[in-house]
Amino acid sequence: MDLINKYIDTNFDSYDDLKANLKINVPECFNFGYDVVDELAKKSPDKNALVWCDDHDGEKIISFEQMSEYSNKAANLFLSLGIKKGDKVMLILKRNYQFWYAIIALHKIGAVAVPATHLLTAKDIVYRNNAADIKAVMCANDEHIFENIEQAKINSPTLKVLITTNAKRNGWVCFDDEIEAQSAYLTKPTGDDMPQNSDIMLLYFTSGTTGNPKMVAHNFAYPLGHIITSKFWQNCQKDGLHLTIAETGWAKAVWGKLYGQWLCESAIFSYDMDKFVPKLLLEKISKYKVTTFCAPPTMYRFMLGEDMSKYDLSSLNYCTIAGEPLNPEVYKRIKKATGLKLMEGFGQTETVVTIANFPWMTPKPGSMGKPSPLYDIDILLDGKQCGIGEEGEIVIKIDDIIPPGMFLGYHKDDELTNSVWHDGYYHTGDIAWKDEEGYYWYVGRSDDVIKSSGYRIGPFEVESALMEHPAVLETAITGVPDEIRGHIVKATIILAKGYSPSEELKKELQDHVKHVTAPYKYPRIIEFVQELPKTISGKIRRVELREKDGAQ
Repeated sequence: MDLINKYIDTNFDSYDDLKANLKINVPECFNFGYDVVDELAKKSPDKNALVWCDDHDGEKIISFEQMSEYSNKAANLFLSLGIKKGDKVMLILKRNYQFWYAIIALHKIGAVAVPATHLLTAKDIVYRNNAADIKAVMCANDEHIFENIEQAKINSPTLKVLITTNAKRNGWVCFDDEIEAQSAYLTKPTGDDMPQNSDIMLLYFTSGTTGNPKMVAHNFAYPLGHIITSKFWQNCQKDGLHLTIAETGWAKAVWGKLYGQWLCESAIFSYDMDKFVPKLLLEKISKYKVTTFCAPPTMYRFMLGEDMSKYDLSSLNYCTIAGEPLNPEVYKRIKKATGLKLMEGFGQTETVVTIANFPWMTPKPGSMGKPSPLYDIDILLDGKQCGIGEEGEIVIKIDDIIPPGMFLGYHKDDELTNSVWHDGYYHTGDIAWKDEEGYYWYVGRSDDVIKSSGYRIGPFEVESALMEHPAVLETAITGVPDEIRGHIVKATIILAKGYSPSEELKKELQDHVKHVTAPYKYPRIIEFVQELPKTISGKIRRVELREKDGAQ
């Protein structure tokens, strides 16, 4: 029997069948380390769990048996360092293979994993250390990261243990050296030491576009929610090889680099790139025969900048897209280059995939798809269900039993939790509308929707229109205060190579938008810039653009 069938019946023949009959069996005290990794080590010890490579001819292929043993060794090392159930451990590991040893080990001993990006400054790390009471930090071998952590430690009273992957550094534990001295046998916790389903397993700091990052808490049942993500959206197959681009510091990494893939018994591919170079990524996909692939639209756009016909992509049988809304132009060009339809999905750090194009569906380019059967999802405006074509907020109805994959709340912030979780719903803050076939179409964050002359204008549709013009490399749409219309649409644009700012180009872009979408949505103001303000995770900070324009 396939491992996944312990938790779900996978025999569905349509989206409607899936929606009506999906049920995930959540056992008591589910632990991904013991119940998935160790089980696969017994069932298929020699099967590939992780295929890892880097830009320096490094390569490592790790079986499930090795993954089980090394996660046990890591768990014993953490225990020897005084790390125990409930302790918070920050992991700043880029795409290093040690990430998998470490996070599984933390799950096994009941400690809380706090993945974080290597882009954090010392100030960012101080905030996270003190907000979450971080006890230990484990990081990749990188001088810049070392310095930031050491500087942050001075103002982080709870931080006691520093661990590096393989560097010899004063005051730090060398993970690769110390792990070899540990036993590959781990005593499974019992009684109060065994983490319960309701305990916090994972803590993510979201890179919100306003205010300080929020602490999103997930429990030990969370990985089971990613059966939907991997099996029914990414279409991961047994004995396949899945690549999700995300660095391990982001929530998208556990969407595509850990839980659901191994539940499907698919190997995970990790390309530990120094930086994103489309040509090199295409070479890796070709060389290692990646079968399923997920990336944000921006990366697909850069890949399209290469001659994709030069690469053998015949192993690829499924491509998904997430992280930002999909521009139809990208969909069309990828399909022409590969023959594959990009299957868009949508979700948040607080959830697993919530809306997606599932295998039985014909995607509509630009649509997020249909609601996940795991959640009871609707679109509301002023508390009332929206009709076809009517814009409102995406909400998830929450009953007494929280489904697997749904967050516990914002850690240590009941006020913030209650602001999004009330009246029987989790309020996502994302605006969308539904068409007559039940497909959802993204409009924008509630704070980003522009109200102009009585119209509600979502930034995504205008951005998509502009992105179809060859002069536009990147753009952000915001509303600028206007005495007559309330607000007018403004486009802040980074030009593609070969184009220069001019009044003629502004007029050309305005006319282009008028022909692609409703004329009233065209940007009455266009500003050309060299860069756009972004969060650490790459999200455009429209709030910063709005504040700038509001002050003028």
